[in-house]
Amino acid sequence: MKRMIISLICLILSAASASFAADIDVQALFDRANEHYNEGRFDKAIEDYNTVISKVPDLTEAYQNRAMAYYKKGKYEQAISDLSRVIAARPQQFDALNSRGLAYLRKGDHEKAADDFTKVIAINPKYIEAYYNRGIAYRSMGRYDQAIEDYNRVLSMRSDDSNAYASRGVALLNKAIADFKKACDMGNRNACDNLKEVSGKK
Repeated sequence: MKRMIISLICLILSAASASFAADIDVQALFDRANEHYNEGRFDKAIEDYNTVISKVPDLTEAYQNRAMAYYKKGKYEQAISDLSRVIAARPQQFDALNSRGLAYLRKGDHEKAADDFTKVIAINPKYIEAYYNRGIAYRSMGRYDQAIEDYNRVLSMRSDDSNAYASRGVALLNKAIADFKKACDMGNRNACDNLKEVSGKK
């Protein structure tokens, strides 16, 4: 069983940057883009964010919001590019780092995903979702002990998290299968029998 529950920034900023507060047209366009996003019209949101960025190229919020729209569309490279720009401007913005980690995770670049989640944790050690997300990345790389450690950390902070229990169970099972396979390859027949049992083979 593989279940991935990941957290994502879904709330798009509604307040415009002071850098274009005086420009009513751009403010209205930014608000409309946010409305498109919140209503699930991601293509239209991207179009409006593009226009806002063309008028105010340094508006970090527009890049972050457009990144979220790209993410929803499955355009992870574009999301990563926008989020990297946000992070370059605001290195301590852990929500942008977490979102970029999720985009890397979706792309299958688990090493870069884990690196971003580690940076999030360094900035905000109480950000539970980063431990959970990093656990997913570690598990995908076969680093089961580290994944289990992250799920343990989640459960130490949120003991009623059923997803963390389920994910830890999958990591423990994966670790057991890897150990049984290694022992079986070394000629241990009991391990081969155990491998068949946990793998559901007859």
